[in-house]
Amino acid sequence: MKKFVIIISFLITSQFSFAQSDEPTIKKTVSKIADFVPAGWKILTETKGDLNKDGLEDVALVIENKDPKNFIKDTERWGGDTININPRYLLVAFKKANGYELVAKNTKFIPSENSQDSPCLTDPFGQEGGIEIAKGLLQIHFQNFYSCGAWEIYNFDYIFRFQNQKFELIGYNRSSLHRSSGEETSTTMNFSTMKMNNTTGTNAFKDGGKPKTTWKKIKPRKLLELNSITEDAVDAFDY
Repeated sequence: MKKFVIIISFLITSQFSFAQSDEPTIKKTVSKIADFVPAGWKILTETKGDLNKDGLEDVALVIENKDPKNFIKDTERWGGDTININPRYLLVAFKKANGYELVAKNTKFIPSENSQDSPCLTDPFGQEGGIEIAKGLLQIHFQNFYSCGAWEIYNFDYIFRFQNQKFELIGYNRSSLHRSSGEETSTTMNFSTMKMNNTTGTNAFKDGGKPKTTWKKIKPRKLLELNSITEDAVDAFDY
C-alpha cells in the first residue's frame, strides 16, 4: 500500500512538473527587446513610449507561440479547416541604462488568433485590435467581428496607467455596431472618478440617430491590475 501511494505521488508530481514546463521562462532583464522572446516564440507586435515619466522610451509587446501542435484541424470553421490557438503573452518593460527591465506580464489577457469555441470569430487582437502607448498610458484594443452567426461588431479598449508601482486599469470603453440596422451603443467607464456613461440611440446609417446618454456611479473597489486582468474581469465591477 505504501509503495502504491509513493507511485501515485510520483506520477502526480511528474504531471505537475510537465505542465509547469509548458510555460516558457521570460527573462527579467535584457540588453535588447528580442531577448525577451523565448525559443519557439515570435514578436507579434510592439509599441514604445514613456510609461513611468522618466523620459525614456519603454516598450510593450505581444509575443506568440509558434508550436505546430497548436495549429489544429477544425472542420466546423467557416472559410478554412485549420485554426491557430497558440497562446499570446503581453509583456511590458521599462527602459534602463543597459537595456530593459520586465515590469509586467500577462499570459491570459491577449486572445489567440482563433477560438475553438467561436469558429466564426476573427482574430480579436490582430485584425483591428492592437496596443499603443499614448500620453503615458498603455492602451489595449480588441475587436470582435463574426464572419457568421452574428451581426454585431464589438470594440473594447482597456487603458492602464503606471501608478502605485503597478499598472492599474483606469479606463474601459465598449462599443457595438449592428451591421444591418446601423444601431450603435457605447459604454465608457472611468475608474479614476468611478463614473460611467451609457449611450444608446445612435445610428451609423441615419445621420447619427437620436443619442441618449445616461451617467452612473461605479461602486468603489480595488482597481484591476495588468498582471492579472482577464477578458471578462471588467464585468465583475458592480455598477
